[in-house]
Amino acid sequence: MNKITNVNRRQFLISTAVVGGAFTIGITAASDADAALTKPWESPKGGAELSPWLSIMPDDTIMVRVATPEIGNGAMTQTAMTITEELESDWSKMQVEGAPADRNLKENGVYTQAGGSLAYFAGRSTTDARMKLALQVGASARERLKAAAAAQWKVPVAEVTAAKSMLTHTPTGRTLTYGQVAVKAAAIKLKEEPALKPQSEWKFLGHATPAKLSAPAIASGSAVFGMDVRVPGMVYAALRQSPVHGGKLKSFDASAVKKMPGVIDVIVVDPDEPRDTSKIKAPMTLAGAMPQSAIAVVAEHYWQAAKALEALPVEWTDGPGGQWKTYKQMRDATTDAISKPGSKVMVERGDISGLDKSAKIVEADYFTPYSDQMTMEPLNGTALVTADSVEIWHPSQHPEQGLWVAAAEAGVSPDKVKFNQTYVGGGFGRRVFGNDSRMVVAVAKKVQGRPVHVIWSREESVRQGRYRPLVAAKFKAALGANGLPEMLLSRAALGEGGYFIGWIDSPYTVAQIKNVRLETQTLPLHLLTGPYRGPGYNSFGFMYETFIDECASAAGIDPLEYRLKLLEGWPDSGWSGSLKEAAKQAGWGKKLPKGMGQGIAIANWAGGGKPQSGTTVAAVATVEVSSAGELKIHALDIAFDTGRIVNKDAVQVQLEGGAIFGLNMAMNEELTIANGRVVEGNYDTYPIMRMGDVPKINIHFGGLSGHDRFSEVGEPPVGVIGPAIGNAIFAATGQRVRSQPFRKLDLNWA
Repeated sequence: MNKITNVNRRQFLISTAVVGGAFTIGITAASDADAALTKPWESPKGGAELSPWLSIMPDDTIMVRVATPEIGNGAMTQTAMTITEELESDWSKMQVEGAPADRNLKENGVYTQAGGSLAYFAGRSTTDARMKLALQVGASARERLKAAAAAQWKVPVAEVTAAKSMLTHTPTGRTLTYGQVAVKAAAIKLKEEPALKPQSEWKFLGHATPAKLSAPAIASGSAVFGMDVRVPGMVYAALRQSPVHGGKLKSFDASAVKKMPGVIDVIVVDPDEPRDTSKIKAPMTLAGAMPQSAIAVVAEHYWQAAKALEALPVEWTDGPGGQWKTYKQMRDATTDAISKPGSKVMVERGDISGLDKSAKIVEADYFTPYSDQMTMEPLNGTALVTADSVEIWHPSQHPEQGLWVAAAEAGVSPDKVKFNQTYVGGGFGRRVFGNDSRMVVAVAKKVQGRPVHVIWSREESVRQGRYRPLVAAKFKAALGANGLPEMLLSRAALGEGGYFIGWIDSPYTVAQIKNVRLETQTLPLHLLTGPYRGPGYNSFGFMYETFIDECASAAGIDPLEYRLKLLEGWPDSGWSGSLKEAAKQAGWGKKLPKGMGQGIAIANWAGGGKPQSGTTVAAVATVEVSSAGELKIHALDIAFDTGRIVNKDAVQVQLEGGAIFGLNMAMNEELTIANGRVVEGNYDTYPIMRMGDVPKINIHFGGLSGHDRFSEVGEPPVGVIGPAIGNAIFAATGQRVRSQPFRKLDLNWA
């Protein structure tokens, strides 16, 4: 991890109105108790804290505190870039660290004033609220630095300029560095907040493309991930939870392993033990979820704990999940559910009563399986629990959530919890809700007084996931004389906790098809589910865009032209612009050899069904399918509209990463179940795409609309890669692909 720089608190108070409400850029003086709580973040002698987000050291180093944890997406770097724009600082002097969740609690939500419950979520660093806050933080600090320099020189502030962390008195050429006046600047109160520069005057955002600030530490190996945590006196725990989600521990024989080398204890985690959560107000949903029934072996070293756990005689009671004897049984229950009306109507617009009487009907059923986030770093965390306090070191995607969940599990007041955020070896939604940090505390609280590093094996991580849900959906449309859908009925069936992004909020649904009815059916499935990169969208993007392609084929219209016709009148040029750009760059319509084809797809993430909102991505896949059914993807051409961008290189990398994630999801990923248990456990049975299998990925920027927003890019690509490839397979072979993963399909067209 980058060296954690200590920070002194300075007394000041600056108020301003941002994003429709008042908030304070600053804090009042800290008490001794506060200072003790935040001791790891106190600054070196001579450093100055200008705000909770910003400290400047005598050597001109600028430390930016960011609530959003770094999970490889560069969100912390982006916040530092945004502050740099208004601060007029030297980028080489910028450093970042996590904004402590315990400090946020002690100081009345200072870090969650912009973004609310999502402020500590690991992503979305360019939302309007976050960017305006960061810009204002930079502008405020800049003006106070200028005021401090003017006071030292005894000149008007108007004669002082700021650039590259240097303050210059224009008439005389005298200079001071930011570090030389930072202490004085920290004591200055501005009468009013400075106005922000118009975007037309930006010099850094949209122009510079710096590497992630975390890159040197990761490259050198000095970055501390959860698995790297070492605390004096630490012991290790190997964990096993009920192999059937929701099952219970029936019996075990601790005496069989207690004399094995290094073994300290055998710990039982009982989800039914009393827990007082009445005062816990975790920011995200699922905050009250109890841990799974589990057993752990604690030992001096992890290998000792793992071997003892392997030898431990354990019996489980499967519970309701044991009813699912085969994966086929679960899949059939899901696909059968869409044959009857849904129990809940999600969208109803117009009238579809005449659908079955229409002259031309297109109908198809689709399926996507359970998928695991398969993070490179297995689940783990370290906690020290005493009678009235908790300290935890954890690779979380939401440290504020982790703090509250830890408090709930330990039964202590949240202000007695210290949450230390580490680097994260992959998130993809798995580490958001804090159930992993809860399990760490559940084990550690029974070994009070010693830090315990709780580690899930790879197999345990996979089999105790919070998966992408099993989803089946039916689409049925009546085509009009122009070939476009006039009526649409769609039904979806999935387990509890599913998301519907890409289905209920598609422009086809909300505006372009006149008569629409969407219904859902919730299934009593036992596997725990949760966010998985592009939740909901990663299934419904595939289904909807494949179905639109089927409608185009039935109408005898080119798939690109069909989508452009269907989107006519949609007041967002980013959709048609992205389609045209991806098609143009891919050479859409060119003559291809037999067995080759191109497919196209488009979808929007986080737009909420509103034009000029969220991120729209279009993809063209060029594939080849041999007569024996061997699939080769030659290229993916991707165009997108986020409105505007602030770091071209970072955007390209995120789009490429999202495309690879979506590619692997469509091609390879599927968890299966036997006797209620997840079968797959490691990379040998759950294949992940290797670098040599990745096709050429071309990112094109010509679809950008220039709209005044900076939407996210990490999740949007995943929804369009699968349907683009599937539609290309149809173009190459005439076979329609309606389920994932594609590796299990017979594509033989000999």
